[in-house]
Amino acid sequence: MNDRLDDVPGAPMGARATDWITTPLTADLLRGALDLERTEHGVLPHRLPARARAQCADGLLAMAEAQPSGVRLVFRTRATTVELDALRTKNDYQGAPPRPDGVYDLVVDGRPAGQASVPGGNVLLVDMTTGTSEIRPGPVGTVRFTGLADRAKDVEIWLPHNEITELVALRTDAPVEPLPDRGARQWLHHGSSISHGSDAASPSTTWPALAASLGGVELTNLGLSGSALLDPFTARALRDTPADLISVKIGINLVNADLMRLRAFGPAVHGFLDTIREGHPTTPLLVVSPLLCPIHEDTPGPAAPDFSNLSEGQLQFKAVGDPAERAAGKLTLNVIRDELTRVVKQRSADDPNLSYLDGRDLYGEADFAELPLPDQLHPDAATHRRIGERFAAHAFRPGGPFAAERA
Repeated sequence: MNDRLDDVPGAPMGARATDWITTPLTADLLRGALDLERTEHGVLPHRLPARARAQCADGLLAMAEAQPSGVRLVFRTRATTVELDALRTKNDYQGAPPRPDGVYDLVVDGRPAGQASVPGGNVLLVDMTTGTSEIRPGPVGTVRFTGLADRAKDVEIWLPHNEITELVALRTDAPVEPLPDRGARQWLHHGSSISHGSDAASPSTTWPALAASLGGVELTNLGLSGSALLDPFTARALRDTPADLISVKIGINLVNADLMRLRAFGPAVHGFLDTIREGHPTTPLLVVSPLLCPIHEDTPGPAAPDFSNLSEGQLQFKAVGDPAERAAGKLTLNVIRDELTRVVKQRSADDPNLSYLDGRDLYGEADFAELPLPDQLHPDAATHRRIGERFAAHAFRPGGPFAAERA
């Protein structure tokens, strides 16, 4: 239902208040979110359901799942101007230059049509040396897209993948209606900060978003920053989310966090996959091992920040484990790849819809020589594009694990 506003703060100059329509921000206008929380300002999209959020008190996970990577507003309209009020929470780091503003990507009829950022908002100021943080509150801001064609069109607004985003109001100069279901296959992906989109240029150019576009599928992205840790509540979220295709990228966060040993890792992978299969017994399921990350190929975690260039905005990471500790069961990326290969080979004997992809086929040694990881952990925007293109070429090709004939 659409309601006309008598007074719209921030409306474009020359526009009459009666020209503007506000549309309630409801679940049928959002894709990629598993839950919507009502807040004092509006609605907050979540990428984990409330039950999962209640089972983990980790602040890093809470921040990651509330950053709407892959979440987008989707609707059909003849509007020539679209405004979205939002309250962002942006991360900054003590002693470092301010981070770039999050980006909203506008896509019209499947094609990029504009970008903008929301001013104001909260700042979460993190002190990496102490692990403490503080919130500096700020006002609601408005992102505006103008000059759209005066015709019926499908509009997507991809929310920033790296800013918590409370949606406050959607305004247009023509009515809005939900998009009809076109029958596109639903791809559910889970992974680490690389899947979340760390250091991608914008939300529609993270590697999963690019791969989804190339594959012609609808994405739900459960990339959870540093929290891809084989948590049972995440497996249950994957189990309970409708999907035609599922991929899980496993490993790098387990090494970064030095979370478990080899004895626990294999059974944890089995348990994670068992839980997914409870809800999706025959859905194509692709297990992806870590991309190349030289600092952790043969050196265990944990990973630790390197503050030597922080004042120049060049936060980097280093591995602080001891390679000799592999003998005691500490995990490295090569150890994880070997174990994932073993687990998937064992399971696929009875599960023909289970596949494995070595992450180095997406980003390997030659890629690192050409496009090194700027902070030793995360790829840049060009590398996101390469990874997305390679994933799509592997997964969606005829005969591939996500090929149409396997649906």
